[in-house]
Amino acid sequence: MASNLITTDLVALDADFGDSVESVITNLATLVHETGRATSVEGLAQPAIDREAKAGTGVPGGVAIPHCRSEVVTEPTLAFARLSRGVDFSGPDGDAHLVFLIAAPAGGGKAHLKILSKLARALVKKDFLEALRTAATKEEIVKLVLDVVNAEKPKKPANSASAASSASAASTSAATAASATATPTTENAATNIVAVTACPTGIAHTYMAADALTQTAAERTDINLTVETQGSSNNTSVSQSVIDAADAVIFATDVGVRERERFAGKPVIESGVKRAINEPGVMLDEAVAAAKNPNARRVAGTAASESASGSASGSGEEGEALGWGKRIQQAIMTGVSYMVPFVAAGGLLLALGFLFGGYDMANGWQAISTNYSLTNLPGHQVEVDGEMMSFDRSGLLLYIGAVLFAIGQAAMGFIVAALSGYIAFAFAGRPGIAPGFAGGAIAVALGAGFIGGLVTGLIAGLIAMWIGNWKVPRWIGSLMPVVIIPLLTSLITGLLMYLLLGAPLAAIMEGLQNWLSSMSGSSAVLLGIILGLMMCFDLGGPVNKAAYLFATAGLSTGDQASMEIMAAVMASGMVPPIALSIATFLRKNLFTPAEQENGKSAWLLGLSFVSEGAIPFAAADPLRVIPAMMLGGATTGALSMALGVGSRAPHGGIFVFFAIDPAWAYVLAIAAGVVVSALAVIALKQFWPNKTVEEAAAKAEAAKAAA
Repeated sequence: MASNLITTDLVALDADFGDSVESVITNLATLVHETGRATSVEGLAQPAIDREAKAGTGVPGGVAIPHCRSEVVTEPTLAFARLSRGVDFSGPDGDAHLVFLIAAPAGGGKAHLKILSKLARALVKKDFLEALRTAATKEEIVKLVLDVVNAEKPKKPANSASAASSASAASTSAATAASATATPTTENAATNIVAVTACPTGIAHTYMAADALTQTAAERTDINLTVETQGSSNNTSVSQSVIDAADAVIFATDVGVRERERFAGKPVIESGVKRAINEPGVMLDEAVAAAKNPNARRVAGTAASESASGSASGSGEEGEALGWGKRIQQAIMTGVSYMVPFVAAGGLLLALGFLFGGYDMANGWQAISTNYSLTNLPGHQVEVDGEMMSFDRSGLLLYIGAVLFAIGQAAMGFIVAALSGYIAFAFAGRPGIAPGFAGGAIAVALGAGFIGGLVTGLIAGLIAMWIGNWKVPRWIGSLMPVVIIPLLTSLITGLLMYLLLGAPLAAIMEGLQNWLSSMSGSSAVLLGIILGLMMCFDLGGPVNKAAYLFATAGLSTGDQASMEIMAAVMASGMVPPIALSIATFLRKNLFTPAEQENGKSAWLLGLSFVSEGAIPFAAADPLRVIPAMMLGGATTGALSMALGVGSRAPHGGIFVFFAIDPAWAYVLAIAAGVVVSALAVIALKQFWPNKTVEEAAAKAEAAKAAA
């Protein structure tokens, strides 16, 4: 039983909680805090606001369900508000008047999430919503909600029509799926559809989408539907036999599909999870049409289930299939996100190698690491390629430095191949990895660098996806993903590179490197400004990642121009979190309580080169925050390039100062950018007030007066 999930203290009827999403969520979080179920209002409100910034939680019926998991939540809780004036939560019916805040403990396990998912499913029922609108007392609201979340799971019916309707209670049950497909007679002419629903949090939208589809399918005689919810409270997979019997599949997800290869070859309709809530009938019609269309798009294999930028197939493209531009962008971001660990690990190991062995060790690291050992340490004089070379350091420090450098070089040697391989993976799943890696290795061998890696990743991914859509006899189908697709794709990609593309791409790469090496004076400053603007434009998004990729791609060459670009990029990316943290301390009243709380830790994220620490501020107030951050980032980038700062490390921020030269100029460039950004954001918020902040300040003053 979940009798304590909601109480009358957690209900507000016909309340005025402001005219913004942030103010409504903050007021609901305050109710939770006042009942002792959360240790901090800000710690609960901000994750829910951040989740809202990614995708609005408005659903049909004038309802919104902001939700999050948080360390400050002590027990699973629902807070409810019936608003006197609606607020836009990006729902299909306009403003929301019924708002549930679903607060889950960060490490509370899955039992309570099953309870919360029951509520989410009830929100697609018109009679339940009408009862919430007409309830006269808080006690009625509590009873309505508890009746729903404590309802017993209905028994599984024997026939397929009933099985479809009961899927809302057990949508991922393999037994239900089996009974649905085993039913004979009149239902045999129906279209068999398997759907997968998933949202980033896995609490609400996942299950609402599942129920919207199953309830709509239950009203039709031409569809047999089985739904797999890849959420938090139930992850039981649909059996392979049900998938094999399906005529089409629906992927309604914002985070990709786990084990996507199970559905290989099936006609597919793909969108974000909210579309399944808003337009379940349309999606079912599209799936039926796809099942009858021999040229329909089909599942090629496993897609990247989740990328660093947080998006995957279907994300953000609700209402229609992803366009090619969006799919290519997502594929490149997937490649970059998988490449970054190679860059970070390899680059930091290179920097540690310099710290232990000295900078001149780079001229003989290979000979030192292979020809010496812990029992045979090198002296100051080492034979390298038949010649004796002198090194500033000797003994254990020189040997350890060379070994660290060798490990770092090995990791850095994979970055182009990893970029290419995982771009292909994003398009075609596992069958695309081998051709993508092979293409990246060929790009390096031909001197095409990261530009060649981008091209080979796209080529390999598209070819593998195309081959994966071939209609082949069943006996050869099992060989497609492990033999035929990788073989043919690697062959075609390799031939294209060696025969056609390799030389032109190598020429472009060489021209780019020569241009970078020749930049000095005002040209270098201009490049620093551009890189600074890019790093602070979307704070970890595609533009930011493009600048970072541009910098890290040339770092392994070790030339001065590449190291200066790396320093400018890292320094600029550090500015926004530090500047916003300082601004919240200087002018506390210009920021919401949640932003003030974030400001307490954002400075540390900035010092560590985690630009994403500024995202909560930018999401809540983009028109004031982003221009101010870009101004500071451009200042830092320009100063860093003008002063000739170089970084041998691709990550680490201020904590890899030993790999930065000159360190004083690096600190000066960051400090200048921080000052500019902090003053700019304070000025913008002072002279162009934020209504949400003013409301929060007024409520705080009222609370103080009442106390």
